[in-house]
Amino acid sequence: MRRKELRIMVCEYDAVAELPEADQKLLLAAREATKNAYAPYSKFCVGAALLLENGEVIAGSNQENADFTDGLCAERVALFYANSTYPDQAVKAIAVTAKNANGIVENPAQPCGSCRQVLVETESRYNNSIRLILDGRKHIQVLEGADNLLPFAFKPKDLE
Repeated sequence: MRRKELRIMVCEYDAVAELPEADQKLLLAAREATKNAYAPYSKFCVGAALLLENGEVIAGSNQENADFTDGLCAERVALFYANSTYPDQAVKAIAVTAKNANGIVENPAQPCGSCRQVLVETESRYNNSIRLILDGRKHIQVLEGADNLLPFAFKPKDLE
C-alpha cells in the first residue's frame, strides 16, 4: 500500500475590492450574467464569465428546462460558446457566481461535476491552466487550475 497526500491550494478574499483588477472585472461580469439566467424552477441564477487569451470576455448563464436533465450550467454555456466562437483562444480565467432569493449565495459558487470535467478538458485542449474565481457572500475563492476542483479527472491522455 502507498499513501499519497493531495493538497488543494486556494486563496480566499473577503471582498471583490481585494481581488486583482482583472479578477474584479471578470467577477462583476459573472454577476451581471446572472440577470440572463433562465431559472424558473430552481430560482437559482448562476453567471459565469471567461477571460480569453485575446482579451475577450464571454459570459454565460444557467438555462433550465422543465426536464431538469436538459438544462445547462452557466459555466458550460460560456465555455462551449467560447470554444466554438474562438476555437484558437485559450481560456485564461473563469469567474462563477450564483444568486438565490437572498442575493449572492453565502459560500463560494462551485461548478458541478460535469462543469469541472469540461474545465479540465478545456485546459487539456489548450495546454494551459485556468484561473478559477468562485464568488460567495462570505468570501471569494481563487484557485489556479481545474485540478484543484477535480484532482482525479478523466483526461484526454487517458484515451491514448
